[in-house]
Amino acid sequence: MAARASWKGQLTIGALSCSVGLYTAVSSSERLSFHIINRKTGNRVERQFVDSETGKPVDRDEQVKGYRLDDGDYLIMESDELASVIPDGDKVLAIESFIGWDDIDKLYFDRPYFLMPVEEDDREVLGLVIEAMQKEKVAALAHAVLFRRYRTLLIRPYKKGLVATMLNFDYEVRSEEEAFEDIPEIEVTGEMLELASHIIDTKKGSFDAAAFDDRYEEALVELVKAKVEGKPLPKKQPVREEKVVDLMQALRESAGMSKPKAAPKAKAKSKAPKAQPARKKAG
Repeated sequence: MAARASWKGQLTIGALSCSVGLYTAVSSSERLSFHIINRKTGNRVERQFVDSETGKPVDRDEQVKGYRLDDGDYLIMESDELASVIPDGDKVLAIESFIGWDDIDKLYFDRPYFLMPVEEDDREVLGLVIEAMQKEKVAALAHAVLFRRYRTLLIRPYKKGLVATMLNFDYEVRSEEEAFEDIPEIEVTGEMLELASHIIDTKKGSFDAAAFDDRYEEALVELVKAKVEGKPLPKKQPVREEKVVDLMQALRESAGMSKPKAAPKAKAKSKAPKAQPARKKAG
């Protein structure tokens, strides 16, 4: 693999061991990026740390980390104090147990890495591990010190190789009960459920990553291209938002069983009657 490994070490399963590397499986480096520019001079603006009270710049040597206390003061944390609690990396990715492919909630998935052999001699060992895991339909839970922290990873077969996904810690994953507590309960009728099921059936498909475009990134590229070439800037199409008032009517329209309700027409203003000439009284 041409990319540079983010981490290298030993993958161990009991007495079995082989040298492996973690290579990032996702990257945002291809996205369009911008710099902050001084409009008056056209020069790039550099970030500078300043004292929040005095407004004066703070030299790098004087910048330290601090923990905010309840009274608003800060507890200074020195670099050597923080370094003392960083776990020592032993460059070992130790598999501790095997679980079923679907035994872990994907909500805990963080960042994926391709797990690859580093040396030619390690391909046979890693190939054996892949074959055995595919046969048993299992994934592996492993631990290692990665990027100055103790991490848990889920290692699973992926096509011809392995993917190691860094997992979020339990305290990092929000409670679903707290997140969903404001969702109201609705009374679902049999017809509602049938219509919803019909809509789902008509829109079933398969996932193809290439079929999904990053429209914002494409729009940024078109905007930059237009400005470079001096062409008119692309106009943003207004988004039409419609609020669902009648759920059953919306379901029927989505299922193609009912025509959309026509927008109410504005009432025509009635013309004021012309004034009639006063009749002359009979003499």
